[in-house]
Amino acid sequence: MPVYEYTARNPANGQIMKGQLDVPSKDDVVKHLKQQKMMMVNIREQPKQISFSLKRKSVSTRDIVIFTRQFATMINAGLPLVQSLDILAKQTENPALSEVTRQVVYDVESGHTLADAFSKHPKAFTDLYVNMVAAGEAGGILDTILLRLATFLEKNDALVRKVKGAMVYPGVIFTVAAVAVAVLLIFVIPTFQAMFASVNLELPLPTRIVIGASQLLINYWWVILLVIGLSVFGIRKYYATDDGKKRIDQMLLNAPVLGDLLRKSAVSRFTRTLGTLISSGVSILDGLEITAKTAGNRVIHDAVMASRNSIAGGETIAAPLEKSKVFPPMVISMIAVGEQTGGLDEMLSKIADFYDDEVDVAVGALLSLMEPIMIVVLGVIVGGMVVAMYLPIFDMVNAVQ
Repeated sequence: MPVYEYTARNPANGQIMKGQLDVPSKDDVVKHLKQQKMMMVNIREQPKQISFSLKRKSVSTRDIVIFTRQFATMINAGLPLVQSLDILAKQTENPALSEVTRQVVYDVESGHTLADAFSKHPKAFTDLYVNMVAAGEAGGILDTILLRLATFLEKNDALVRKVKGAMVYPGVIFTVAAVAVAVLLIFVIPTFQAMFASVNLELPLPTRIVIGASQLLINYWWVILLVIGLSVFGIRKYYATDDGKKRIDQMLLNAPVLGDLLRKSAVSRFTRTLGTLISSGVSILDGLEITAKTAGNRVIHDAVMASRNSIAGGETIAAPLEKSKVFPPMVISMIAVGEQTGGLDEMLSKIADFYDDEVDVAVGALLSLMEPIMIVVLGVIVGGMVVAMYLPIFDMVNAVQ
């Protein structure tokens, strides 16, 4: 049953009373107030708390992009804020986002700013989103900021999907290869082993290695899985520490080919995020702090925070970024020019557009390099196992002759 929050006035002394009622409809609230001889001022239905099942359902970037574009269109058309949010809550297809929007409507009606209402739902609306909305409210350009936000989120989502796509392809191939090798070791190799045992033939070293690997997998598969599980757990625990995160992120940035892709995607994300925030009216200090949080890499995070401290001390952004040796010289030079000319936001957007194309090139380079590597690795493993199994057969044929 819905819960209604009411505000009523006592006619006798003019005192304002507030309360809540758990009743089927607003009419029941009005009826209750009449029975208490109170004058109704306002009645609002409290939004339902997000259930456990809704909490588990995530709100994707695509959902937020559609929500933001529709919100901007309605605000630009002159619809009231609360009415626009109410429409969005009814028409969004994601139940979790719909419920979040209802709670935002309730908070806005209760006197909170839109940014404050969004900030209560960090899983749906990031710090960047909240700060840009706050800047839009303060400047009276909420519709413009929302459109800018939607464009930023779309480009950022496209960048993330490019990098993930580059990781998925080799991951799938190596997974299929691992399954195929496991099937050979568990089901095929024992058949050859039984055949070789029946002729009592001394086996070559490669054959003994493959048979040993087969026996190890068959008899101690649980130990192998346990070691893999503990290794993954240990790496994740180490990565959760400050030192571990910094070391692993640095190793990834220094990795051949992959490091180049990660570096370029990080530069693109950094420049686009900071450029969007500055052009939307967010202060440079707040913009750098938000950008550091969304960097996705501890080395980048530390470099950006060093720039923030530099700005707070009256210095430039470019100098600490150059010291980090993460950002290419071209990026440092363009940022320095942007600072000097007062067009930092425009310069950052140009850098982001350039590095979006560079990410495409890096993804292509990674995939073109991975394909021959995967072919060679799979050929060596599978071909080596086949040759190892046929060596004793050749010996058996020679012995017969």
